[in-house]
Amino acid sequence: MSRKFKKGYFVQGQFVAEGSELDLELKRELKGGDEPSRTDLKKESDELQKLGESLLDLRPDLMVKADLPEKLVDAVADAKRITNFEGKRRQMQFIGKLMRKLDDDVIEGVKAALLEQSQGSAQETLQLHLAEQWRDRLISDDDACGEWLKSFPGTDTQQLRALIRQARKDAPAITTASVSQGLAPRQSRAYREIFQLVRAEMSSSSLSKGSATFEEENE
Repeated sequence: MSRKFKKGYFVQGQFVAEGSELDLELKRELKGGDEPSRTDLKKESDELQKLGESLLDLRPDLMVKADLPEKLVDAVADAKRITNFEGKRRQMQFIGKLMRKLDDDVIEGVKAALLEQSQGSAQETLQLHLAEQWRDRLISDDDACGEWLKSFPGTDTQQLRALIRQARKDAPAITTASVSQGLAPRQSRAYREIFQLVRAEMSSSSLSKGSATFEEENE
């Protein structure tokens, strides 16, 4: 009995049978039609699934701002409460299904909310680094206090100078043993309070500048 061969062709070493799903997909791509291919649909579905997973970390105020359907908001809240692995996986699949039903403008709103949150996190991290740099300079550099007071004149001068003196007095000695063991020195209370003071003044200054800018724009 002779073997009956299927009609088809090879693409990059892979046999494609005529009339198969792969054959139809390749022909659609070749025609350049507007109908999305199976690969495109799968990619879009995966992206929406990941976008839905990101909603679990979105701040409540931004969740409201995104104006999501109540069913999706409830599904996200339920997913946060589920601890069972399989239950969580099924719930995330359900969230992905709901995401695929959203209009394009709602999806763009979700992306905008996530972007706003990530930019806020980056700004907060930058503020922390700046506060740490100022704290270290204030303790190590005599001129830093004057520079700080010029930039932040609302600071309680006596309190700041007293904290700097105490932090220098309490500075831990760096021993050869601690360096060899990679141990971070234990910092004093004054050291930590300088950081808190600097953070508070920087935050207060940012709010004041923001308020002033708002008033100028609305005059």
